[in-house]
Amino acid sequence: MGIGQFVAGKTGENPPTGPHRPADDPARAQAEAILRAADSAVLAVLDAQGWPMTSRIAVQRDAAGGLWAMLSGLALHTAALRRDPRAALLIDAPAAPDARGIALARARLSLQVEAQELRDPAEDATLRADWLARDPKAAVYARLPDFRLWRLQPRGGLLNAGFGRAYQLGPADLS
Repeated sequence: MGIGQFVAGKTGENPPTGPHRPADDPARAQAEAILRAADSAVLAVLDAQGWPMTSRIAVQRDAAGGLWAMLSGLALHTAALRRDPRAALLIDAPAAPDARGIALARARLSLQVEAQELRDPAEDATLRADWLARDPKAAVYARLPDFRLWRLQPRGGLLNAGFGRAYQLGPADLS
């Protein structure tokens, strides 16, 4: 069963037999907290030959909770998204003080997303100003003409909240 294909069962039905639990309120809250704290993610796309490739990118959320990236038009991952807007993101939760250096002890969110390049100049100006207000150091690249904003619309995902605590998330769980 693939990500995004899972439909949570109704009360009284048998639970799923796989390792992932259906999303519950604490899992949704933890996924939201990871997204709220995120300032970067690992983006996975397919290159022109169909091979997977990853890049670390900057991400932010807008006032409505939408997930955004600011990507260079010169980057291979941007060309890949223009060919095929389907992608994946891996976002780590902030490390707890006792978990530093133990990568797998950190909660993480893996998302399937559909990327859409923003083309509305008025919306771009507003979002870009908001982006720079939250990350003033981004001014180094945000004002370059090849950097564009991309909406990353979650289609589904997995939350690994710790050993034995893995949850499958649908679009409604991530809104």
